[in-house]
Amino acid sequence: MTHRICREHNVFDSIRGGEFYPMEIALHTLRAVAYAVADPSNAFILIMIALIFYNKNRKIATMQKMIMGESLDSPFELTISQIVIGILAGAVASLIFTFSGLVFDENSNIYLLFMVSLFFMAFKPRFICFSYSGAVLGIASLALKYAASILQMPQLNVINIDIMTLMTLVGILHIIEGSLVMIDGSRGAIPVFTNRDNKIIGGFALKRYWALPIALLILLSAATSDLVVGQSIMIPDWKNLIQGDIVNRIVKNSVIASVALYGVIGYSSITFTKSKRKKTLTSGALIIGYGLILTAISRLAVLGVGYQFFILIFAAGLHEAMLQLEKHMELTLKPKFVSTVDGIMVLAVAPRSPAFQMGIESGDLIVMVNDEKIENEEEIFNIIKGKFHSLSMKIKKPSGDVKNTEYRNTDGNRRLGIVIVPREVPKDTTIVKVNEETFKDVMDKMKDKDKK
Repeated sequence: MTHRICREHNVFDSIRGGEFYPMEIALHTLRAVAYAVADPSNAFILIMIALIFYNKNRKIATMQKMIMGESLDSPFELTISQIVIGILAGAVASLIFTFSGLVFDENSNIYLLFMVSLFFMAFKPRFICFSYSGAVLGIASLALKYAASILQMPQLNVINIDIMTLMTLVGILHIIEGSLVMIDGSRGAIPVFTNRDNKIIGGFALKRYWALPIALLILLSAATSDLVVGQSIMIPDWKNLIQGDIVNRIVKNSVIASVALYGVIGYSSITFTKSKRKKTLTSGALIIGYGLILTAISRLAVLGVGYQFFILIFAAGLHEAMLQLEKHMELTLKPKFVSTVDGIMVLAVAPRSPAFQMGIESGDLIVMVNDEKIENEEEIFNIIKGKFHSLSMKIKKPSGDVKNTEYRNTDGNRRLGIVIVPREVPKDTTIVKVNEETFKDVMDKMKDKDKK
């Protein structure tokens, strides 16, 4: 995650110096977000993020083509959707921050939230979550504030962050993240396999990032306001979501600037018990629930340092518990994609493929091929590779309905466009096997394939 202060010449106004209406405030916020996107220096940051996304998406598209026989999503489409959806989400998040009354002190160094998150990502990707970086930053702020007071060295208080404001920010970001996961988290999913109870089960590896241009309100001193320029607004008398020390200081020193930072939100998961769409809906709902709880519990910070420390630990602990809950559900719930003696399970279907035209969908069970039960899996693997001229199938839907479908392979070499779950490991090594714990094996497999 990167950040950049917006630079636009405006006059800094006081809370008492005028009155702004909600629409004007919204326009100021959206202008700051637009500035983060359009300004040449900020646009360069966005381009660099897009290039990183494109490199990751190129590997995902390569893996999809290896498994499916054709591309499901182009790297360009995957990247553009991440950027566009991220910009829209950043605008929504910025409006929520503004109208919730989230204001940070100019000495709070709030950008460290994004830098710490990046550091954690390098250590282990799942730690990119703001819950962990927010907890570390908050604890460091409390520790430095305590040390500065004990040692009578005010210069030690270099992270002057209001804990309630910080954790409310983290909570709202999770609400936005959960929404993104529900809307766009299933795109770019990769079919994967693992072994459980001596059976091969299929599933999907999900990995998605979004770049958000975020506008935050910064409280400036009168002296600083003469030196720093930025998108500025006046704060009217609306009902603030938060109340605390920072709000009291606004009344005395009311110079407010809106600065833009770039943040990256990531989602990574594996599912063997749900469809990729249902998995992202479930995960997104859990993340939104977590965000709502954290936003609500953050209000306890006004009760004292003990409560602030509890909130910081609670944020990281509850997030970890949420991840463990999802892992437990994957290990205990019944696998969704398993072939049986009754038929072969379809894991994924390529769009615009012959299988798609036949009405075959993920989760269907292939009961018969050309009026014969599937005894030898080698036969169906040959069919998947396109070695057929005419094809008829009996398909059993998840609902229990049975459907007969046909297709004529006029060009004689077009792949069927499906991924099946084999009853036993086939000789074809393009199948990707993962465990339930991590996406890393998938990414390593991609790198190995790219080198060949």
